[in-house]
Amino acid sequence: MLLLCCLPFFMLGCGEDIPPVPKPRSYPRVDFPERAYLPLAADYCQFTFERPASSEVVQETNFFDEAPADPCWFDLKLAPALNGSIHFSYYPVSSYAQWEELRDEAFELVGVHNQRASNIEEIVVHREDADVHGVAFDIAGPAASPFQFFLTDTTDHFLRGALYFDTRVDPDSLAPVVAYVKKDIFRIVESLEWTE
Repeated sequence: MLLLCCLPFFMLGCGEDIPPVPKPRSYPRVDFPERAYLPLAADYCQFTFERPASSEVVQETNFFDEAPADPCWFDLKLAPALNGSIHFSYYPVSSYAQWEELRDEAFELVGVHNQRASNIEEIVVHREDADVHGVAFDIAGPAASPFQFFLTDTTDHFLRGALYFDTRVDPDSLAPVVAYVKKDIFRIVESLEWTE
């Protein structure tokens, strides 16, 4: 008798609902800072550019327990929500042979990512008006650095930059952040000017 009384409840509970499926994996929401730019105010550097206002400039004083090659080595710490940095290293150029060595080293440092990268796109930078030339490297896949670049006037200055995040490399979850930061990096490249 009890079974007959409970049977209608079981039948009402078996509707034509779609069976539940696992929800797709999701990633934390990132609140991107509003885009605004300030001039780089680093009197220890021989160049200037427009940096994101939400970033902080932190001068490097140690490089593997030694002083950096030039005082103009610094990190551009991105907004806390972006959890990353752009590392800058500057070298004054004294000869064409040194410039070639620095250029080759920049390509070698990008080449290290070939093992993990699915694609590396080279973007040529040629700003004749400011005597700024170089190459930007858009690195796809689970590489440690998704974007690197070098800028030079080929006679006196050589600047290298590399984007790193303080988190595990997961291209899918980092893709929106990388796309956002790349616009800021292109602003840096487009606004860079040598001061000496």
